[in-house]
Amino acid sequence: MESPRTYNDSMLGEPFDPSAEFSIQERCKPHWSQAGAIVFITFRLADSIPAVVIDRWDRERVDWLHRAGHPEATTLNWKSIAHSLEQKLKDTFQRQFRQTHERFLDDCHGACVLKRPEIACIVADALHHFDGIRYRLGDFVVMPNHVHLLASFADPDSMSKQCFSWLHFTAKKINAALERRGKLWQSDAFDHLVRSGEQYEYLRRYIEENPEKANLCEGQFLHWVSPNG
Repeated sequence: MESPRTYNDSMLGEPFDPSAEFSIQERCKPHWSQAGAIVFITFRLADSIPAVVIDRWDRERVDWLHRAGHPEATTLNWKSIAHSLEQKLKDTFQRQFRQTHERFLDDCHGACVLKRPEIACIVADALHHFDGIRYRLGDFVVMPNHVHLLASFADPDSMSKQCFSWLHFTAKKINAALERRGKLWQSDAFDHLVRSGEQYEYLRRYIEENPEKANLCEGQFLHWVSPNG
């Protein structure tokens, strides 16, 4: 059994080490995790991106892969093909479509219930609840229809379990506060293992600047800066 990695006291955790043991869980998309590594996680509300938009993006990804020399790509298998790309090409692919995804989220589609301060506080309180026990929590921002956060976990399995716990608990609390029922969150969170100290600082700035990029006013978002560094 793998022993937990020690945390880097100068940062929230360690950058991803490709030479060390890590795990990949396949759900709707691959999720990479590594003991002690810093991860950037995004949750989004279920109504933040309409199904027709997601379908269009899938077709655009397939077209991109065709032009990159993968005519076998379809809307059903593009994820596995993209995952097998040479690293430089994979980085280009991920960067292009991540930017498209982020710009759409920042346009604040959907009901945007997280814009309400009392609802945003439910998310913030849940993120803080087990900080220092199950994980180390880094900077986060609660936007009107999504959440970005940085965290590190002591073992590879903790990330997926904790993400499920956050989504399940907050969905129950928020639905009760709104006197509604039904699906609140998109079930599969986006996560990205941080590769370097430079990328870690870039993501901290991204979290800080996200409300300004989305033209939000004070009171329409909740930003927290971690004392962990």
